[in-house]
Amino acid sequence: MDKELIKKGIAECFGTFVLVFFAVGTAVMTNANVVATALAFGLVIIAMAYTIGRISGCHVNPAVSLGAFLSKRITVKEFAVYVAAQFLGAIIGAVLLYAVNSMVAGGRPDLLVWGTNGVITGNRTAGTIFASLILEIILTLVFVYVILAVTSKKGDPKKAGIIIGLTLTLVHLLGINLTGTSVNPARSFGPALMRVIFGGGARALADYWIFLVAPLAGAVLAVLAFKFMHKEEEEEGLLGAPKEEA
Repeated sequence: MDKELIKKGIAECFGTFVLVFFAVGTAVMTNANVVATALAFGLVIIAMAYTIGRISGCHVNPAVSLGAFLSKRITVKEFAVYVAAQFLGAIIGAVLLYAVNSMVAGGRPDLLVWGTNGVITGNRTAGTIFASLILEIILTLVFVYVILAVTSKKGDPKKAGIIIGLTLTLVHLLGINLTGTSVNPARSFGPALMRVIFGGGARALADYWIFLVAPLAGAVLAVLAFKFMHKEEEEEGLLGAPKEEA
């Protein structure tokens, strides 16, 4: 693996760690206060976009990486490294969040429930699972579509990070009281894994497939929407890998 790709992987790992530790951490510490949590997710993305964005593109989300890959902005090798790094970062963030939360709350792992995603209403009927899937697909579609559009060659790179962060805030404002808002398979996996290991919440991991399938499906639809709506634009921008010299 070349040094540049390793650096990108480290950047993605760090960015996803920050997302889970600070944004999911805000949800944990504020009992999932909608405005505080939504702002935390948006602010983290803005901060990371203007720091690691110049290194890896600041995906910090397998769904975003899938969108970039399908749009031919990153290679299959980069996609694999990005996704692996994102999941690792999410796990590290969740572990440290659990450790801090345990100390602050006097060892109350049940509080980690606020950091996990769940099915709408908490029931396990086909209807609520279907509703959760549809919601997460729509939220991810909008989020990834905006990213592809603002990071295309006709987008404004100086404003892209702010727009993406505000869009993530927007989708969280709607989704927090429903599924907790995932739109990110890595972000959902870290807290769910910790809750199973330390909190005994097996259901968190059992429901995880929803927050893996839906965001990836949403990303695919976002790419199709972008290709249809922006046929005249070259699909290469901030999310693209640097071109290799001949």
